[in-house]
Amino acid sequence: MKTGILLTNLGTPDEPTKPALKRYLSEFLSDPRVVDPPNKLIWWLALNIVILNIRPKKSALNYAKIWNSFGPGSPLLNITKAQLKGVKSALSTHDLEFEMAMRYANPSISSGLNKLKDKGCNRIIVLPLYPQYSKTTTLSTLDAINLELKNWHEQPELVFIEHYYQNKAYIRALSNSIKEYQAKHGQPDKLLISFHGIPQRYVDNGDIYYEHCLQTADLLAKSLNLNSDQWQASFQSIFGTEAWTKPYTKDILESFAQSGVANVQVVCPGFSADCLETLEEIDDENRGYFMNAGGQSFGYIPALNTRQDHIEALVDVISDYL
Repeated sequence: MKTGILLTNLGTPDEPTKPALKRYLSEFLSDPRVVDPPNKLIWWLALNIVILNIRPKKSALNYAKIWNSFGPGSPLLNITKAQLKGVKSALSTHDLEFEMAMRYANPSISSGLNKLKDKGCNRIIVLPLYPQYSKTTTLSTLDAINLELKNWHEQPELVFIEHYYQNKAYIRALSNSIKEYQAKHGQPDKLLISFHGIPQRYVDNGDIYYEHCLQTADLLAKSLNLNSDQWQASFQSIFGTEAWTKPYTKDILESFAQSGVANVQVVCPGFSADCLETLEEIDDENRGYFMNAGGQSFGYIPALNTRQDHIEALVDVISDYL
């Protein structure tokens, strides 16, 4: 059997403009795994009449701040392409084919799968670049894969990797990135380990994402030999009015500053690549919350991106299925 490797990530608009963001957000916010409202009619009206006529303009401005920061175009897309190149190089001795795709926008899950099909792959290993499992991300990716594959006359053998937050090489890469950052910038008073939030209702209904995030933070803190008063886990990117997983990153940063924490560093282990939520939301917006509340020094520790130890970790995860 010929095996293909498909790396996937969340997605990115084609350009930092209002029309492109409207297309992207429409697809993203229409996914019932992402937004599962109690009243679907009210949500549909709110999305199409209000949100998609207001939010794209603001989002486009935020994307414009980070556009071209990792080469021309989308940072997330460019980094994911480079990650694929690194994984391909590391596995060059194997007879494998490689593609990447985004859950939303381009290149699509469908296009990635069909490229592997055209290359003769009848076994496909899919690695969503989400270390922690969530129905909103991981399962949504599987939905898109199943939707495409149900139309195929001959079904490939599918290997779907659900998470890798416990992988020792992944934790080691995170730990190394923090140690290297602190070797240049010094030790902080607090290390904040921030993850993308999800509605608390999803956790109450069985999504194990929150548990995976806390376990990731604990494994990372142990690898750094931190005691409990040196670090804190939190959740960012809150959307809407209902309760999300807590504590919120914004609230923690403000409380740190108000309680006399002068120097804070933030790392985001749930993001395999730097993107809007890290470059703009954390390193810009949340930096402002901390500094305006009285903090003195704020440091964002970059995502693992194309670090060699990160590529090695991804290869280690994939190799278990070769």
